[in-house]
Amino acid sequence: MGGALIAPSVMAATDKTIDFKSMRPVREKRCFTSQSVDKLIKTVKSDMADTELAWLFENCFPNTLDTTIDFEYIDGKPDTFVITGDIDAMWLRDSTAQVWPYMPLIKKDKELRELIKGLVFRQTKCILLDPYANAFYKDVTKISKWKSDKTKMLPGIHERKWEIDSLCYAVRLANEYYQITGDTSIFDEDWQEASRLIVQTFKAEQRKDGTTPYTFNRTTGQMLDSPVHWGLGRPVKPVGLICSMFRPSDDATLYPYLIPSNVFAVLSLRQMADIHTNIIHNHAFADECQTLADEVDKAIKKYAIVEHMNYGEIYAYEVDGFGNKVFMDDANVPSLMSLAYLGAHQPSDALYKRTRAFLLSKNNPYFLQGKATEGQASPHTGQDNIWPMGIILRAMTSTDDDEITKCLTMLKKTHAGTGFMHESFHKDDASKYTRDWFAWANTLFGELIVKLHNERPHLLKRTL
Repeated sequence: MGGALIAPSVMAATDKTIDFKSMRPVREKRCFTSQSVDKLIKTVKSDMADTELAWLFENCFPNTLDTTIDFEYIDGKPDTFVITGDIDAMWLRDSTAQVWPYMPLIKKDKELRELIKGLVFRQTKCILLDPYANAFYKDVTKISKWKSDKTKMLPGIHERKWEIDSLCYAVRLANEYYQITGDTSIFDEDWQEASRLIVQTFKAEQRKDGTTPYTFNRTTGQMLDSPVHWGLGRPVKPVGLICSMFRPSDDATLYPYLIPSNVFAVLSLRQMADIHTNIIHNHAFADECQTLADEVDKAIKKYAIVEHMNYGEIYAYEVDGFGNKVFMDDANVPSLMSLAYLGAHQPSDALYKRTRAFLLSKNNPYFLQGKATEGQASPHTGQDNIWPMGIILRAMTSTDDDEITKCLTMLKKTHAGTGFMHESFHKDDASKYTRDWFAWANTLFGELIVKLHNERPHLLKRTL
C-alpha cells in the first residue's frame, strides 16, 4: 500500500529545532482510549534518556488507538474495524499488526480486551466474505477505488489481492488472544467455518492440478499491480508449496511461491491444529491442518533453502519449484528478516543468521545505502526508498547492542521532523517520504521501544 512521494512541511531537524510537543490528538478526539496504554507510555518515557526518541515513542505507540479504530457492539458482540491510516480500509494484515503491541496488556485491561476480541470477530466476517481479499470496508455500500479490477469484487471489498499472509495474520491474532486470555468464545461456528475456508484456500493455491479459482488483473501503469499471464502468475511446478499472487507489500510476486509467507502459513496451520485439537475437539480437521503444515514445511526445506554463491545455504525469497529463485527481501512483514520476529526461527539459528547476513549486504539488491542512512527497501516504492519498517525489524531481530543502537539512531534521524514513522523515505533525503499516516509503521516502532524497555533497558538510558 503506497502513495506518491510527499514533501513534508517540516524538514529533518535536530533537538534544537523540534518542539517536542505531543503530536497525539487531544483526548476527546481520539478514536479509542486505553488507560493501560497511557500508563505504559508514561512508564517507558520516564526511563528514556533521549528526548527525541521518547517523543517519537509517545507519538507512535498509541497511533493505532488514537486514529484508526472504529469500535462498537453489533448484536451484543464487540466489533472492531481498524483502518490502515491514510487509506480508509482495513487490511487483515495491517489490522493485526497495528494492535499487536497492545496484546500483552489485554489480560488486565477489559476495554482493550474487548477491542481485540471485536477485531477477531470482524476479521472472521471478512474471511467468510472472501478469503482471497486482502482489504475490506465496514460500509458494504462503499464503492472501491479498484472496482474495475478484473476479479470477483464483492460488496464490502476494497481490494482483492491474494496474499497468503492475510489469512495467517487472522490466525495469529485469534491464537494470541486465546493464549493470553484463555477466552475460547472467539472460536465460534463462524470462526470454525473461516478456519476451514483458510485450509481450503491454501490447498487450492497449491495448484496441484494446475488450476486455480483465482485470477486478478488491474489496469495501471505499474507492472507490479497485476500477476503476469492474464492474472494467473508465472508457471509453477506443484511441489506442495502455496502460491501467493501478491507480497505483503501488495506487489505482485515474481515467482508465486513466496517463501516468508509459506513459512508463516506453516506456523498458522500448526496453531489451528492445536486449537482444533485442544479446544474445538475436531481431531479430523486438526490432523488435516497438521498434515498440510508438514507438507509445506517439507517443501520449504527442499525447494527454498538454496545455495548462494557468497553465503552458503540461505532462504530464497521466491521460487517456482522448477529450480528458479530470487535472492532479495521486501521490508514488509512477513519478510525473510522478520522470520525471527514471527517466531519461525531463533536469531541464533545458523540458517537464519546466514540469510540475515545476506539481507544486510550489498548482494541484496534491496538493501540500500545513501546519504540519509541505510536499510531495507521494497520494490513497492522503487530503487531509492528505504523503509523504516525494515530498520525496525532489523533492530527487533538483533542480539547486538551496537546494531540496535545504530538502528535507533537511523530511525531518529529520518522521521523528517514529523514525529512519526513513514512508509519509506529517499535514501539520500529523508524529507522526501511516502505516507504521512501509516499506523502499522508507527505502532511497530512503539513495539520495538517496549521490547527494549523490557529486555535491554540500558539501551534506552543512552542519549543517541
